[in-house]
Amino acid sequence: MTPILEIKGLNAFYGKSHVLHGVDMYVGEGEIVSLLGRNGVGRSTTVKATMGQVDVQGSIRFKGQEITGLKAFEIAHRGLGYVPENRDVFPTLTVEQNLVLGEKKGKKSRWRIDDMYRMFPRLKERQHTAAGVLSGGEQQMLTLCRTLMGDPDLVMIDEPTEGLAPKIVELVGEYLLELKNRGISVLLVEQKLAIAMEISQRVYVMGHGAVVFEGTPDDLRNNAAVRKEWLEV
Repeated sequence: MTPILEIKGLNAFYGKSHVLHGVDMYVGEGEIVSLLGRNGVGRSTTVKATMGQVDVQGSIRFKGQEITGLKAFEIAHRGLGYVPENRDVFPTLTVEQNLVLGEKKGKKSRWRIDDMYRMFPRLKERQHTAAGVLSGGEQQMLTLCRTLMGDPDLVMIDEPTEGLAPKIVELVGEYLLELKNRGISVLLVEQKLAIAMEISQRVYVMGHGAVVFEGTPDDLRNNAAVRKEWLEV
């Protein structure tokens, strides 16, 4: 499988704190890969580093080109989408205005606003509502969809199901599978093992700022030692 994203020897720092220690991983074209592990092990830092938001050493290649050292907006313009954990909406703008802001000028997208409303009917019901008064689940849907309106080739999504009701979690899973069906790669940071194992082709487990396991969901299911040491509470 051809990698769309390839990370080698990645070290990341917050000031003098050394957070990532030689992370190696890749995401293939049209693949869903989940990044698993307990809180504080470096999963979110890995995607932030990839997006140019953290000081790093090492190599990050996207679509065959080195992107280490580029600014976040430059990385985004190359086709890398990022959905942060904090549900970063424009609170005074309506749902539809938020979606329009996600479009990239001069680029014909494979996605339309109607596609977003089809996947998440609740957003259509709330299309003229200010984003700041939406529920947490609705804001999560909106953030996902706004990122998609920019027509990325790879989407990195940080904890999309955090705090969501089971029915909305199911919708998010369907959304991610639809991305794959349209040829978009996904790097998913997720705490809920069930959804990650169900939709991913491969998984990485992180511990202490490094990758401690790589394999298929079945490989992880069959490895009780890894699950016990690095995932179970």
